[in-house]
Amino acid sequence: MTPTAPPAPRTPAAPRTTPTTVLLAPDKFKGTLSAAEVIDALARGIRESAPQVELLSCPIADGGDGTVDAALAAGSELRSSTVTGPTGDPRTARWALSGQTAVLELAEVVGLRALPGRTLAPGAASTRGLGELILAAVEAGASTVMVGLGGSSSTDAGAGLLQGLGAHLLTADGAVIAPGLDGLTSLASVDLAPARTALDGVALIAASDVTNPLVGPDGAAAVYGPQKGIPEADIDHADGVLAAAAEVLDPDAAFRDAPGAGAAGGTGFALFLLGAEQRSGADAVFELADVDALLERADVVVTGEGKLDEQTLHGKGPAEIARRAHGRGLPVAAVAGAVTLDDDLLHAAGIVRAWDLTSRAGSVQEAMENTGTWLTEVGRDLGVWLMSGPTAEELAAEEPIAGASSAR
Repeated sequence: MTPTAPPAPRTPAAPRTTPTTVLLAPDKFKGTLSAAEVIDALARGIRESAPQVELLSCPIADGGDGTVDAALAAGSELRSSTVTGPTGDPRTARWALSGQTAVLELAEVVGLRALPGRTLAPGAASTRGLGELILAAVEAGASTVMVGLGGSSSTDAGAGLLQGLGAHLLTADGAVIAPGLDGLTSLASVDLAPARTALDGVALIAASDVTNPLVGPDGAAAVYGPQKGIPEADIDHADGVLAAAAEVLDPDAAFRDAPGAGAAGGTGFALFLLGAEQRSGADAVFELADVDALLERADVVVTGEGKLDEQTLHGKGPAEIARRAHGRGLPVAAVAGAVTLDDDLLHAAGIVRAWDLTSRAGSVQEAMENTGTWLTEVGRDLGVWLMSGPTAEELAAEEPIAGASSAR
């Protein structure tokens, strides 16, 4: 997607030697702490070494895990509904409501973490619960439903989601197809009218930065199937099942090859069938959190996530927050469990300084087992850095490197 143009840089009148307001805007540290918990740990350390600094908190997400938490931190009301989990067991899923806007997170309902015992179910996992959750949000009065796509356990092309909204997906004998990718093998006819009627007047938003089509070498099965348990030897078969199902669900091939159709095991495809608009996950969450208003109040920004790597530079939350901050002339520091980007790549993304936990802790295991402790220690160092002000080299890094492209 084309990124929003950054505002004109806000050049400081003099080097910031004593910043007064710091915006803490990290993503989650996957597998350890939520974004809000990361903020709490960093804030403890910063307050010890720089107690005079005002801290602003803004947990961020890019449409995957943490999207609901980001909406709640921005003031949305917490709701919960009991729906069908990925393998059929009931599951209570959280979601957020602000006025008539609901924010849902696929990972809450049918994500990898929602699998009983975290046991992968590549053939049977279904998105049915997500459809049920959308319906619950609509019944609660939502006229806009944003669905954060990411962390899916299923590769069912969103067939379960359609069923959860009332659509009829049938075999040649007129029976309801079985759940998951396995069920798609017998799909012969479809009636989407009940699902479309249930969503009449509702604006659907598919929040994701994934640009993969549904099928093909860059499709849902080929790229994301292995992490959901599809054996390498079965990828071509799975891709063929998705292609055949798409011929039934989308006979005019209007959405099969659309960028984002392959998101979350093809859930993007199903949402497109229902008229959803795709939006950058980071942009959608940042709008909810009013990130731009917070950036206007800040002197320095601290972002981060579990791992700063090449993927970070392609639409993930920390790269987007750095891009927006950089456009305002704000120094950006980052904290991560591990950092694999060199200084040139960090500076090109607008990040002037980065701390990693693994080198400090001595091992990945220690960094993950005691993430909060190590984050607080880094927070103390951050406070010292904030009070001393960016070095001349770091201030120079606020200028874009010649030839560097946008991280989005």
